[in-house]
Amino acid sequence: MSKYIATRAIRGAHQVVAKFENMYNEALKDPGGDAPIRLPNTVYYLPVIYGLLGHKVEKVSDLGWVVEYCKSLLPPEPDPHLWLPYLGETLDAGMATLFAEEIIEACKYVVGPDPVDGIWLGAADDIILRERGIEFVDGTAPGFAACVGALPTNEAAVKLARELQEKSLYVFMAGHTNGRSMAEQLAEEGVQLGWETRLVPFGKEITAAIYALGFACRAALSFGGVKPGDYQRVLRYNKDRIFAFVLALGEVDEEKYATAAGALNFGFPTIADTDIPQILPTGICTYE
Repeated sequence: MSKYIATRAIRGAHQVVAKFENMYNEALKDPGGDAPIRLPNTVYYLPVIYGLLGHKVEKVSDLGWVVEYCKSLLPPEPDPHLWLPYLGETLDAGMATLFAEEIIEACKYVVGPDPVDGIWLGAADDIILRERGIEFVDGTAPGFAACVGALPTNEAAVKLARELQEKSLYVFMAGHTNGRSMAEQLAEEGVQLGWETRLVPFGKEITAAIYALGFACRAALSFGGVKPGDYQRVLRYNKDRIFAFVLALGEVDEEKYATAAGALNFGFPTIADTDIPQILPTGICTYE
């Protein structure tokens, strides 16, 4: 396990959870503890938290337990002079990151800014899940690529998108590199975005990557017969049935490392186009 990656993923997890805790404290003041927290048009509450923990988040006051749980998962940052097997701690930090990111995105539906804006689609509702999720079960869609960041040129972005489309993969886009995102690059070149073309722009911030993992969680609950809270079966279903991977495009900052560590829990590996250390955690991903 790379100490470089572990350090940055754990550090990024602390940053994301701190943002979540600050947002929670502000939300308790305004709009208040009884204000609803939800994603639109879904019976799965906040699906990553509901699917893995069985915890129903329905109002702001329900977030207090999630804050404490996230903090309990956070390991200390690795000692610069001590080398240990960091994989378990890194995976825990990744899960804390995902739970925090889901709350951060859900709060946007309550206090703003609205995640649905321009090309950005925000969370998929249950109608889309039923229409599109079945494709991951019957093999019509072999999997998805979660593209985070931007490519060096618009032409490279279009080329990558077309190559992924030719393989019938869904392309879930979130995050940016120096203010540029792959989805914006495609839009500038007149490429049609949306669920119909399988080029799905969730949001410009890295936290919007949680919508891809929420989609995967709901697939396990809807099509895999998994009960909420049975985290082992949710994660195993995704590892074995939802073939997905992360494409980290451009610079990978600490919050991106933390998000990638969260995706690794699902068996979704990350491929980067920059020179970062390689890790091959045998047994976590189907294809190391």
